[in-house]
Amino acid sequence: MIREAPSEKNSSIRSVERAIDLIQALNRRPLSTLHDLHCETGLPKPSIVRLLRTLEAKGLAAQSSSYGSYQLLGRVKSLSSGFHHDPLIIEAAEDIMIDFTKREGWPVSLALFDVNAMVVRACTMPLTSLALIHSSLNTRLSVVSRALGRAYLAFCTPNEQKIILEIAKNNDDPEDEVAHNQEAVARMIEQVRERGYATRDPLIQPRSSTLAVPIRQGDRVVASLGMTWIAAGMPLHKAIEQYAPRLRATADSISRELASRTPSARVPFRVPLGEPIAELPDLD
Repeated sequence: MIREAPSEKNSSIRSVERAIDLIQALNRRPLSTLHDLHCETGLPKPSIVRLLRTLEAKGLAAQSSSYGSYQLLGRVKSLSSGFHHDPLIIEAAEDIMIDFTKREGWPVSLALFDVNAMVVRACTMPLTSLALIHSSLNTRLSVVSRALGRAYLAFCTPNEQKIILEIAKNNDDPEDEVAHNQEAVARMIEQVRERGYATRDPLIQPRSSTLAVPIRQGDRVVASLGMTWIAAGMPLHKAIEQYAPRLRATADSISRELASRTPSARVPFRVPLGEPIAELPDLD
């Protein structure tokens, strides 16, 4: 194992920092002049030119047909190809979920659909004493019997619902057995959509209850958010009356935060660089 010296632990590589700053500046507009990039990054123009040539060599940027303007190319997406959507949702939701639990006391969980179940990817159970277990992270939950699953399923498109229900029918989980009862599932979906929230099958883990709502990105459901409470501490009707509006507002806040963190799509076009620039001395 290589150990860093104490003086190196907080150090950084200036040239890497400059490259990142330049890519971020290029990403803010379709075309950027050398002057634009200089003003935004504060970097010397010779350094910017050398960095641009490096980005060009890696297929990440190019000079446009309008002399002096630069743009990112489609290959820049390779820098984020290992960054999946799930962490972005979790990042957007984390502080909002923590704030909810600090304010209300009850824990909340965020779940994402994965293969044949909803999987809890974030929860605030460790932050409160009002939880029967320490954490529900990575717990797999039925899409037809659990609140987090029902909230997601009910607000999917009809085609998505059909596919998810077919998957549930072929699942070995006993909680998915109800997926074979088309009428019961149809009634459940209709009720959830009408009410705007879902609850867990009361026969499953009756010591606690969960209330869940969908999280959207635009018109698409991407996750579900649920609040779990100790059943002896509050009847279901009171929890719905008191917390359903607050949970919906929290989900809406997460959706807005997610939207603010999602870069708008831009289709780049590839234009070859112009004449080579005279060789410049090495710069940091």
